[in-house]
Amino acid sequence: MADATRTDFAPGAYVRHPDRPDWGRGQVQSAVGSRVTVTFENAGKVLVNATLVRLETISDAELDAAAAAPKYEAGP
Repeated sequence: MADATRTDFAPGAYVRHPDRPDWGRGQVQSAVGSRVTVTFENAGKVLVNATLVRLETISDAELDAAAAAPKYEAGP
């Protein structure tokens, strides 16, 4: 039987929180059991309980597309 608290997030992986799109892209710092520490662009470091929140993995293709997209800055 599979361990319900096991996570498959490796440090360095990019994820997003499905209920908090305003947090932006996050990078996994560590994953121990069901506890995943993620640093999000707009929310900082967050400890996520992976048994309660199903983090979405961001694919390499999505990361490449985001890197290639033009960056716009606010005007004066």
